[in-house]
Amino acid sequence: MRREQYLSWGRYPRAYPAAVYQLRWRDEPLPRPAPGMTMLAYGYGRSYGDCCLNSGGVLLDTKRLERFIAFDPAAGILRCEAGVSLAQVLELIVPRGFFLPVTPGTRWVSIGGAIANDVHGKNHHRAGSFGCHVRAFELVRSSGERLLCTPEQNAELFRATIGGLGLTGLITWVEFALRPIGTPWMVVESIRYGSLREFFELTQESDADFEYTVAWVDVSAGGSQLGRGIFLRGNHAEPEQAPQHAPRPQLRIPVPVSCPQWVLNRLSARLFNALYWRRPLRRRMVQPYEAFFYPLDVLAEWYRLYGRRGFVQYQCVVPRQCAEEAIAELLGRIRASGRTATLGVLKVFGEQRSPGMLSFPRPGVTLAVDLAMEGDATLRLLEELDSCVSACGGALYPAKDARMSPEMFQRSFPHWREFARFVDPQFCSDFWRRVTGSRGEPCAC
Repeated sequence: MRREQYLSWGRYPRAYPAAVYQLRWRDEPLPRPAPGMTMLAYGYGRSYGDCCLNSGGVLLDTKRLERFIAFDPAAGILRCEAGVSLAQVLELIVPRGFFLPVTPGTRWVSIGGAIANDVHGKNHHRAGSFGCHVRAFELVRSSGERLLCTPEQNAELFRATIGGLGLTGLITWVEFALRPIGTPWMVVESIRYGSLREFFELTQESDADFEYTVAWVDVSAGGSQLGRGIFLRGNHAEPEQAPQHAPRPQLRIPVPVSCPQWVLNRLSARLFNALYWRRPLRRRMVQPYEAFFYPLDVLAEWYRLYGRRGFVQYQCVVPRQCAEEAIAELLGRIRASGRTATLGVLKVFGEQRSPGMLSFPRPGVTLAVDLAMEGDATLRLLEELDSCVSACGGALYPAKDARMSPEMFQRSFPHWREFARFVDPQFCSDFWRRVTGSRGEPCAC
């Protein structure tokens, strides 16, 4: 077992399983861990914190569950094994005139992971989260029971598994709806804006006409320019808007080794943000879908830019009625802290509710910021941010979290006790132990 292969994307915290079991067939039985050990499914390790880690337990590596089972192009329905990546799905469906109904900012996520974290994307205001488009899946419990879960059959387990962080059992296959498209190209507008107020104005102006909206935020700006950034809005290009040829495959540049700590520091992050903000004031372009949805996928293993220390991402959602004030306070505290903050992203969530009991997306505004892990100073800053989010009734995203307290988790997800009734007693994670006070033995929920 290569230890580094089974860390989370942020490389913090560093925690290792006692064993890894590679699943090869969706009908094979689950292993029986030694007494006192638990299991957890692991796909591509793109969760940033510890919800994909199971210290001292067994990880079920699902990447070899990568077979397509059925595709109905008339109805736009795909059924595949849970270890299939979004990249593999796109390779199949885009030439056939379909796209993912919802996609996060990387293609290197398994379908099972997309359900477990109920991922969201730039089109939440139109399409909701990934879980809104799931029609059925098979769930294997540690008892050996295999359950077909749909909105009507085993409906409570269906709701618990969507956004359930892999704790309800092993997903073996998934059936979900696709979105038809005319071309593999996107028509995109990039608008430089100067303040947080302008971001909200652009969002209100854009949501009716654009399927995808998001903003990059200059987390180093302050004063009257607090929250300034680049607003992106786009739609799938129709045939008359797009080039006649297929886009070239996205280039991938390797980051072969962990960088020295001085490469990413407060000064270099501020310089990058300042230069990036000085892009053209407004431009319209036609670009390949990969460039619009997955810009960071250009850099393979980009977490290595942060060196051995790793990084954390802080992602929260706050209610719309207090969003402008809350986001301003969060950005102000990040800037005043002196911590190394790099990438910031702002997005408004729509009103569509996920079917998942423990799903993060909800009506409001979400802010995500990447910070280099600089020890206790970083952790103290995150606790300050928690107090701001909690005060206005907001929540944190478990898929990006590495340190929230049990109290913060329970405020973020008031239905967690209802969800806990469906946790498989042999499945657990470092995250679940941390936020519920469970010990290392199988979860007694």
